[in-house]
Amino acid sequence: MNRVDERFRCMGCDARVRLESALVPEPELRRTAAAVRAALADADRRLTRFEPGSELSRLNADPREAVPASPLVARLARAALWAGNASGGLVDATLAGEIEAAGYAASRTGQAAAPLADALAAAPPRALARPRPEPGFARIEVLADGRVVRPPGVRLDSGGLGKGLAADVAAELVPAGVRYAISAGGDLALGGGEWEVAVTGAATGAEVHRLRVRSGGVATSGIHERLWRREDGAFAHHVLDPSTGEPAWTGLVAATAAAPGALEAEVLAKTALLSGPAAGRRVLRRHGGVLQHEDGRVEIVERAPVVRLRVAA
Repeated sequence: MNRVDERFRCMGCDARVRLESALVPEPELRRTAAAVRAALADADRRLTRFEPGSELSRLNADPREAVPASPLVARLARAALWAGNASGGLVDATLAGEIEAAGYAASRTGQAAAPLADALAAAPPRALARPRPEPGFARIEVLADGRVVRPPGVRLDSGGLGKGLAADVAAELVPAGVRYAISAGGDLALGGGEWEVAVTGAATGAEVHRLRVRSGGVATSGIHERLWRREDGAFAHHVLDPSTGEPAWTGLVAATAAAPGALEAEVLAKTALLSGPAAGRRVLRRHGGVLQHEDGRVEIVERAPVVRLRVAA
């Protein structure tokens, strides 16, 4: 069995590409790994909101209603519209202003997260997130020529969508006959055979479960890794309630979802986290996953069984 396993930094997080094949020689696996890393690096450069010169930042600042975009940025815009609709408005990629106001205007790479226990003890009363009555994502359109249409002032925040999209785009470069795992900041694209994916505890960092996935994606959305104290002393994190523009405190601290792709897994995980324990459980039953509650409980959500009806002859 030929193997390539490379770890590196990308999108402000740890990234990894692992390729295995009994048919494809190691030099070709290394060329594929290099192409995967290049695709992730390209997504990092284009989709970050922390660099004024990135393509996403230029799109957000452009005063025109219709703006030419690369295929990747156009794909992100389509993903933002799809994610908003698929999540019932909870996954809203047009909260750039709100996340900046919460204290996340610059990259937090290298900054230690605030203690989760302290943040939970000081957090406001728990409430389920709700969509905005007139969400910005509903006003996004991508024309046939690739231009992104949105009212000036509606800004996209790639966030987790960018990581899931990048992992899926990179996975498209892997040839047949290769077993692969591609991680972009924790969003995983998997294929070519069964994988076991470790889920770590939000409070302890220790492994709490393993998901078995043959192909598709796995993603975790949580409040613990990007958690900070604001100037007013209140704690904040990057998972916002669209209806208030403030950090959401729903009774869950993390949700992990499996799905047919990394982008879809990202959307399901964030939807579950924002929906709270009961509704989040229903969200994860589509493909299976894990809920982590504030009290430390880890809840394994099995995939709903497929019911096949027998058709009478």
